[in-house]
Amino acid sequence: MIPEKPKNKKLLFSVTAKDCDWDYIRGSGKGGQKRNKTSNAVRCTHKNSRAVGYSDEERSQRQNRESSFVKMANTKQFRSWIAFEVSRITGVEKEIEQRVELEMRKIKVEIRQNGKWVEVDKDATLPDNHVC
Repeated sequence: MIPEKPKNKKLLFSVTAKDCDWDYIRGSGKGGQKRNKTSNAVRCTHKNSRAVGYSDEERSQRQNRESSFVKMANTKQFRSWIAFEVSRITGVEKEIEQRVELEMRKIKVEIRQNGKWVEVDKDATLPDNHVC
């Protein structure tokens, strides 16, 4: 039985095999002549996040392809990319940028001039003889 989707959720984006680069290579390790002749190991690289999954456990290239995609999807790099994309799509990213900008305005900037620390306007250009 297929579980039902919650009614208040909607699909923001999806990641498919088309979003990845696929490399088919010869596996390493034990396996003998069959393993040395066939390219059944698979490396899956997500184009946007650059997350990588690799699988050579199975004899079937198709099974290794599925396994490498799952491994790629479970990487920390890919999960971070998903979180960023969700925040960008939902508009949370702009809110975060606004908060950061607001907090940056509270920072006090000082330079050392003639042996004394002098507060300067953050938006002004610094003099040539400043020391930070």
